[in-house]
Amino acid sequence: MSQDISAEFTQASEAVKKLSSAPDSATMLTLYGLFKQGSLGNCAGERPGMLDFVARAKFDAWKALDGISQDDAKRQYVELVQSLQAADKKH
Repeated sequence: MSQDISAEFTQASEAVKKLSSAPDSATMLTLYGLFKQGSLGNCAGERPGMLDFVARAKFDAWKALDGISQDDAKRQYVELVQSLQAADKKH
């Protein structure tokens, strides 16, 4: 695993908390899925029940990334956070 991308990933996970406003729900789910894939690899466990909407959406966002390497997920996460930071500075 690349040392540089791991450091950037950690920095991005802190930077996303400092945005002036939270991203929309779809972006939040993308961030969640990429973070989990980058941190832990492929999704594991049972899909939450139909009535647990939030947990089910998070599970599905992560599960959609199965097969993507942890380094690729970290890169995508860093790029997404950087684009959010750039948009945040324009406001």
